[in-house]
Amino acid sequence: MTPNEHDTPEKSEELGSTDLSPFSADSPQGAERAIDDTLPDLPAMEQLPDPDALPDPGYPEMPTTARDYASGTVESPPGSWPADGPGAQAWPRPPEWPQEPPQPSFHPVEPDLAQGNPDPAQASLDQAPQLSHPPLSPHLSHPPLPPPLPSLPLPAKAPRQVWSPDPYAAPRAPDEAPPLHGPSVPWSEVRAAADHEAAPEPLAAPPKLRAHAAPAGPPVTTPPEDLTQPPTSDVLTSDLLLPGKRATPDGGWRRTVYRATGGLVRIGESSASMRRRDLVSRVRTPITGGLHRVAVLSLKGGVGKTTVTVGLGATLASLRGDRVIAVDANPDRGTLSDKVRLETPATIRNLLNERAMIGRYADVRAFTSQSSSRLEILASDRDPGVSVEFSADDYRAVVGVLEHYYSICITDCGTGLLHSAMAGILELADQVVLVSSPSVDDARSASATLDWLDAHDYGDLVRGGVVVLSAIRRKSKSTVDLDRLEQHFALRCRAVVRVPYDPHLEEGAEVDLDYLNSETAESYLTLAALVADAFAYPGRSAAHAAQRSPLA
Repeated sequence: MTPNEHDTPEKSEELGSTDLSPFSADSPQGAERAIDDTLPDLPAMEQLPDPDALPDPGYPEMPTTARDYASGTVESPPGSWPADGPGAQAWPRPPEWPQEPPQPSFHPVEPDLAQGNPDPAQASLDQAPQLSHPPLSPHLSHPPLPPPLPSLPLPAKAPRQVWSPDPYAAPRAPDEAPPLHGPSVPWSEVRAAADHEAAPEPLAAPPKLRAHAAPAGPPVTTPPEDLTQPPTSDVLTSDLLLPGKRATPDGGWRRTVYRATGGLVRIGESSASMRRRDLVSRVRTPITGGLHRVAVLSLKGGVGKTTVTVGLGATLASLRGDRVIAVDANPDRGTLSDKVRLETPATIRNLLNERAMIGRYADVRAFTSQSSSRLEILASDRDPGVSVEFSADDYRAVVGVLEHYYSICITDCGTGLLHSAMAGILELADQVVLVSSPSVDDARSASATLDWLDAHDYGDLVRGGVVVLSAIRRKSKSTVDLDRLEQHFALRCRAVVRVPYDPHLEEGAEVDLDYLNSETAESYLTLAALVADAFAYPGRSAAHAAQRSPLA
């Protein structure tokens, strides 16, 4: 035995009794140490969650059967029962649940005539798999079928709701609904006719469609064909195409608001503005029949007859586009020329003497004076001896010249009805304006004038005349009942107008409409509108008037 062999066991014991690592420096070379497979008692480490694991479903999982472990689809967990082997009976097996065999896919089977199976349907039934159910009892191969349910009566089908235009009315039947097109017939007959047309062979005559009775109501009239004409250009008026356009306010607080807002705020017209607009439209009525002659009468002087002549003429001339002239036919030195600024010393006598030389309007204009309102005045002679000689023939001659250049002629008559010129004035007058003051004697004189006209066959002038109650003071001490006075003349004439007192007219100087009070100006506008209402009717011809005049 070699020395090395004796030393080996000692070294092995020393090494086995120590706790040195086999890789330490004190370990002899070539020595081998048995490896200890035992692990020290270490604390169990908490397992981290598997990121690939599925979330907890929230309900208990079904236990896996032993058949799944035996088939290899599921691995057996450690410590579970073995599928086969000597320890297969160590753990109790769970009850085996009946498993249905997998359903095979069906494929069409070709008929095999050689094998004696000519029917493909029978071959398919023969090869179809037979489904098996788990036995519920040793005597039954199939589960018993449940007893059939008793047959219950079906509920009746509710009628279909038909739409009605009245939400509170009961739904109507389809036969009562009016058709969309064609004659009004019940729907059942229309459906029957459609079914008959669709039939291949007519079995019976198609039902005749009867017209549905129209509901009772007012008869519908169809306009005649000649009245249904297409519209023309006359219907395209500004009122039709500009319904939202309003007139600019002419005064008052409405005009102040209009100017303050720069025209953005337009408040509707007041009732006074609308009334004025209506009067202006009446004043501008076109004249039918050439020159229209108006006679201003009064049997008593100083009642404002000349002032009414100028006020009426100035209002007509300022609102109309044609020419208006006032003629002074007062034989007692009329004062009509004092109401305007004279532009020429010529008189009505000069016009009569030179009427043969007048051939145009400029020639007539040399004998008249024009005011600021465009009213022209033909003055009378200053000498009473010359003016008295003005006769009915002279007046007819003057009117014969003026009718070629003027549209309206207003004659300021004198106080005498029996004057020679008055016969010609009444013969050619188309209407008269009777002036009176609100006093008892003046009212009687005015009513007597109407009586005289009715007595001398001038009743048409009375019925178509206008009576003016002039210079009515607002705070007068007079006890005359103006309402009764107005009612008296309104029963005899066409209209009655009240002209209030105005300081500008009392001055007796030139009349300017701009200096009149608003009430006085409105009264003259009303008088002009009433006079202009007769412009639409043709005037009387001079020849017819001469034949029927009692004073001719």
